[in-house]
Amino acid sequence: MTGQTPRADRASHTRDAILTAAERLFAERGVVAVSSRQISEAAGQGNNTAVGYHFGGKAGLVRAIVRRHADGMDALRAGMLAGLGDSTDVREWCDCLVRPSTEYLATLGGQSWYARFAAQVMTDPVLREDVLDEALGRPTLRRAIEGLNRCLPALPPQVRLLRVEMARTLLVHSLAERERVLAQDPRADGVGWSEHTTALVDVLVGLWLAPATPAAAGRPLAAPARPGPCPAGDPS
Repeated sequence: MTGQTPRADRASHTRDAILTAAERLFAERGVVAVSSRQISEAAGQGNNTAVGYHFGGKAGLVRAIVRRHADGMDALRAGMLAGLGDSTDVREWCDCLVRPSTEYLATLGGQSWYARFAAQVMTDPVLREDVLDEALGRPTLRRAIEGLNRCLPALPPQVRLLRVEMARTLLVHSLAERERVLAQDPRADGVGWSEHTTALVDVLVGLWLAPATPAAAGRPLAAPARPGPCPAGDPS
């Protein structure tokens, strides 16, 4: 028994079917290439306006997909934060940013599309902002970012902003590529989510602790348009 009326149960089932279908289609084809009608059909809905009725449109649907997965990542990150306290170890904070995403994706098994969905959404100039806003509104992610920032070495502002952009790109797209490989054959290269996590954290630590080469005289670095971390996925 769900405690809901039959009508509410049907609505909940319909929403879940739409979310699952949209996540897969967006991951496979990109957000722009997929219409609301195609999502409705893939979800087994005869009504082509189902996406608009349940989510208000594509932006609302994308946000709902992010929220669908973010709670699981939040719970894992909250557990890690409880043990970190006031750590000044850059690796521990990078691990706190990465591991909740990879451990959560591992629980989805071979039916995971979320990392590839996040990578596709982050290439859309409008929906990207929606996803970043959704992710940065999560207190656990903000605390992890603040913890990392507290123990980073001093860097020129432009260098720091560029490294944020690089770290976000690395996180989003490396998770998407690993998800793709594991979906095709979990034993293809012997690298599962655990091994990928260790390697990715290694790279992020190197990125943040690498010395900065001074910009050429008269050629200062231009700051990226928007600072901030990846949702990462939390693509979070």
